[in-house]
Amino acid sequence: MAVLNVRVDDHIRDQLRALADAEGVTLSEYVRDLVLAAVVPVYQPDPRHGDEPPPESMRTIDRQVLSLLHRILARVLPEDANREDGDLEYQLERAAILEEGFAGEYWLEVAGFRTELSSRQCSRVSDILQMFRIITFSIDHQRAKGTPVGEGLASQLEFRGFDHNDPLEGHMASYVAYQMKNDAWSELRPQVERHDRGNSHSRMLDVYARMLAEYRRVMDGRKRGFGRHDYLLTPDELRQIADARVHPSNRRVTHAMPSDALRTQKNVTDGG
Repeated sequence: MAVLNVRVDDHIRDQLRALADAEGVTLSEYVRDLVLAAVVPVYQPDPRHGDEPPPESMRTIDRQVLSLLHRILARVLPEDANREDGDLEYQLERAAILEEGFAGEYWLEVAGFRTELSSRQCSRVSDILQMFRIITFSIDHQRAKGTPVGEGLASQLEFRGFDHNDPLEGHMASYVAYQMKNDAWSELRPQVERHDRGNSHSRMLDVYARMLAEYRRVMDGRKRGFGRHDYLLTPDELRQIADARVHPSNRRVTHAMPSDALRTQKNVTDGG
């Protein structure tokens, strides 16, 4: 056990000894408890995405503004109000907490708030949706050409939403629902509905990240085109993206090879 030597004025030592005597403990035990109280929390939950931590302190001006808003809302609520905005008593109590400066109760001001889904994470969701949009258009185009994509492959290439039980993915699912509410990504709505309204019931972000990386490799390896179908994917490219769903350590060697390499391997095996 480590030993700390702390120098204090004599009158501070005398005050600490008096406090220790009042508690019925030695001076050393009393000071040790003070140190532990300062650095070791009784309970500190692991931070999770989705739980907005309460502020430990607020500026006086912020407390004044929030308190005023609570008091205004208390006066404009109907007499029978008792919904998410509470009632007059509820709002006045929140105002009093802020005015009295009860920092331990500030969590009430952020109750129900979620941590921010960062701009980068929002962009990741949009990139994933854009990939699935192109995949969907490509499958429809192949069917219109009379070369339909197999049902198994088409199923693997559907957008299944995100895991609602995972804090980050659940937040991403909410962002998808928000965007679709505004009539965006309408071509993906049937897929969302088929998969429990976008609840994948298993984590999908890593899977989508691998698919997206493969999709970007495919698009980066193309020559720039200007036709209205030049952005669509071929059946082989669709298969490449579908194969990327599986983690590399779990893939069969043949799945990792491009089609021309497979043909070369077959010729060698057949003696061609």
